[in-house]
Amino acid sequence: MKELVARSLKYQAGKVQVLDQYLLPHEETWHHCESVAQMKSLILTLKVRGAPLIGLAASLLVAYLAQQGHSKAQLSEAIDELEATRPTAVNLMHCMRCLRTALQQHEYVRAVIAEAERLFEEDCALCDRMATLGATLVEPGDNILTHCNTGALATAGVGTALGVIHHAARQHGDIHIWVDETRPLLQGGRLTAYELAQWQIPYTLLCDNMAASLMAAGKVDKIFVGADRIAANGDFANKVGTYNLAVLAHYHNIPFYVVAPVTTLDMSCASGGDIPIEQRAEGEVTGVSGSFGSCQWAPKGAKVYNPAFDVTPAALITAWVLDTGIFYPQDVATGRLGTA
Repeated sequence: MKELVARSLKYQAGKVQVLDQYLLPHEETWHHCESVAQMKSLILTLKVRGAPLIGLAASLLVAYLAQQGHSKAQLSEAIDELEATRPTAVNLMHCMRCLRTALQQHEYVRAVIAEAERLFEEDCALCDRMATLGATLVEPGDNILTHCNTGALATAGVGTALGVIHHAARQHGDIHIWVDETRPLLQGGRLTAYELAQWQIPYTLLCDNMAASLMAAGKVDKIFVGADRIAANGDFANKVGTYNLAVLAHYHNIPFYVVAPVTTLDMSCASGGDIPIEQRAEGEVTGVSGSFGSCQWAPKGAKVYNPAFDVTPAALITAWVLDTGIFYPQDVATGRLGTA
């Protein structure tokens, strides 16, 4: 397998390596992964996260196992196990489906490796196309609000929504980003702020529940977010808190854009009501732990509701920015979402 290198995932010197995103921004630690159990653990603990990246990391591991001589039955079992780790993000399912097809080839080892390489390189290209298209929606001086982390840490390329911001900043040079902390794991405060600082794009961090007053004050011009799954009717699942922003944007007449590759479309899913929503551990809400230390603030035994995602209805979306084009409500109504 040839060398493949992204910001938080790489295959070099015969090893699959992933950047531990749970330890960012204070510590950059790379994990060498060589088993399904290791990759499942890295994904479930959000050391590997971001819908596109999860699928790619799992794909590289399957390709590595094929190269190591695992049988067709063993590879099939690995694909099934990895696919089951995160139920909401459809990119993982897309990648595993592609590998299953490759596994049916006569020279299945070569086919699986080639498919994993193709998926990785395809993601880079998809990110570039989304960034170029989405940047046309940004004007000089815009104040843009974003949620969670959708940059190079979450993809093989420059990112989805944050990729648009990166490209627009290179074009205009004077945009400013409002960054939601994104509870409960602070993926905006830890990761998006980290990437924007590295890219030298001006940003201001805020708690999720401050967005309403910010919009009311007229300080938000546009909102760009990513997606983990888009249903056939345009509804989409994203990091919990996205729906709040869409409702607020609708009330304040602020354009609300969702940015995702066409591989995030799930045309077998009729609406957002059919998207399974992952429930995560109570400890993510009752306290916090990481490279920055740990703290428990809730009483012992506190009951917790902790969905990882929420669903935003298509009626609240201004446009869908995919790698195949920018799509508007009329496109969705006529079944043209994602069609180039």
